Amino acid sequence: MVRATFLHFPFFPLWAIMENGYWQPRIGDPTLMGWVTVIAYLVTAFLCANRSLKTQRDRWFWMTLSAILLLLGINKQLDLQSWLTLIGKQMAIEQGWYRERRQFQFDFILGLIAVSFAGLMFLIQGMGKSWKRFMLALLGLIFLLSFIVIRATSFHHVDVLLGREFSGFRLNWLFELGGISCIAIAAIKN
Repeated sequence: MVRATFLHFPFFPLWAIMENGYWQPRIGDPTLMGWVTVIAYLVTAFLCANRSLKTQRDRWFWMTLSAILLLLGINKQLDLQSWLTLIGKQMAIEQGWYRERRQFQFDFILGLIAVSFAGLMFLIQGMGKSWKRFMLALLGLIFLLSFIVIRATSFHHVDVLLGREFSGFRLNWLFELGGISCIAIAAIKN
């Protein structure tokens, strides 16, 4: 039986790892590229926060992006999506629908796509004509969040594909750092 370890916020370290089916407080991705990605998140969060200070009318947009990137950078080493996946697996086993989990994962992804699309449409409508100025940042955010959601649903064949290497680079590095880079470029250019 898989047991998810629940954390009590102020008393847990700011890193984690999966070990023997349990979420353990340790560094989640101690590799060089793991730390490069964390630094990319944090630098891009800083760039977005800096951009928010330079513009009154777009401040909320850049501060929101900064907060999202800061949280994602921290999560890169906390590995909370693995913790949530364990909780989901534990629930599925206990409730007896673990064998049908693929359908749930598929429905979950479709639901997230629908909610994300609705949120994007709401955001674009609220921004009026100015949304075009944020196109690169929005595309980067969509790309990044889509990658994270797909990884969190833990489809084995998707994980295998994302772990493949091309010219020394793993696809998951390119996807994650690609989304972060789009946002960073938008923060610098806007």
